[in-house]
Amino acid sequence: MPWNLNSDRPIFIQIIEKIQMDIISGAYRPGDKLPSVRELAQEASVNPNTMQKALSELERTGLVYSQRTSGRFITEDTIMIDQLKSELAKEVVTEFLETMQKLGFQREETISLLEKAIGVEPEGGDGNDTGM
Repeated sequence: MPWNLNSDRPIFIQIIEKIQMDIISGAYRPGDKLPSVRELAQEASVNPNTMQKALSELERTGLVYSQRTSGRFITEDTIMIDQLKSELAKEVVTEFLETMQKLGFQREETISLLEKAIGVEPEGGDGNDTGM
C-alpha cells in the first residue's frame, strides 16, 4: 500500500496510522518482523528520525515490540489488534455520520442511502429480493 503522506498533518502521525492500517488489514500479521527503520524511512521517503519517532510511539502502545538484536515485531495480541480495528471503524463511522449530517441528511436518510449502496432491501420492503 502506498504511503501517500501529505503536509497537512504531522508526518509521524500519518506513519503511525499507515502502520496501524497495515496491521489491521493483514498486510502485517501478528508476530511479523517489521523492516528496519532505514528501510521503512526509505520506502516512505521520510527522515529516519521521523520513522523512529513513529515506531517508538507504536511500541509505547504495545502494538509493536522490540527484540534487542532482532528488530521490531508486530504484537501477537490479536485481542489488541481487534480492539484497534473496532476503534478505527468507530472513528470512521462517526466521521461519516457527522459529514452526512453537515450535508443535511437525517439519520434515517443516511441509513436508507447505505442500504441502497450495499443492496439491502430497506425496512418495509416486500422482502422479495431477486438480486436485480
